[in-house]
Amino acid sequence: MSIILAGFIFSCKKSSTDVTPTPDPTPNLTLNDTFEKSFQGWVGGFSDYPVGSEAFYELKFSQEYLPQPLDTTQKAIRISGNNHSDDLFMFLKKKLTGFKANKSYSGAFEVSFASSAAQNMAGAGGAPGEDVSFGIGITSIEPLKVIDSVSHSYKMNIKKINQSKSGDDMKVIGNVANGTNLSKFTIIKRTGEFTGKTDANGNFWLIVGTDSGFESTTTLYYTGIKVLFTEVK
Repeated sequence: MSIILAGFIFSCKKSSTDVTPTPDPTPNLTLNDTFEKSFQGWVGGFSDYPVGSEAFYELKFSQEYLPQPLDTTQKAIRISGNNHSDDLFMFLKKKLTGFKANKSYSGAFEVSFASSAAQNMAGAGGAPGEDVSFGIGITSIEPLKVIDSVSHSYKMNIKKINQSKSGDDMKVIGNVANGTNLSKFTIIKRTGEFTGKTDANGNFWLIVGTDSGFESTTTLYYTGIKVLFTEVK
């Protein structure tokens, strides 16, 4: 089986007593990306905001050093936006290749990021932590923002999360509350599983992101994304 996945580990379980070991029929693949040196193929994006209002929404995606009080010598992916629409979606996506064509895979996600949103805090339109939902997804098509001709705003071409509600292509697995009573950047982890299907060429896309009901600025620093894939039989 040929796997064309940078940063992936391919493992087959084998019996130590077999003369001719037989690969496990359900191999595991692990993606383990950190961002000290590069974006690792992850691309940032935004949707659910009016066309042409990028500056007003203060939409930013970059590789930056972590802020204090974290390790300021470590780099991460920074994504930030000011949610004037009460529904801003901020996401990272990555294309993977080399899987079996038209097959379903379960992905067990572990996503680490830094958030300054204290728990149980009130905010405009909602809480800065609990009302910014975090979700994961696997899709056979590239997640893209497209223009809605009626509202003249950007919407996604996939069925993503919508604040606290999951969609067909993404699932809510938590929020961005940092688990403390302090509005300081703290690294937190969110875990969950999602099953998606490859396309006819054995490709699919990963997506992680937030959908906000908090009507102000959310800034996150992604430090790592790990996904364990298992073929669904």
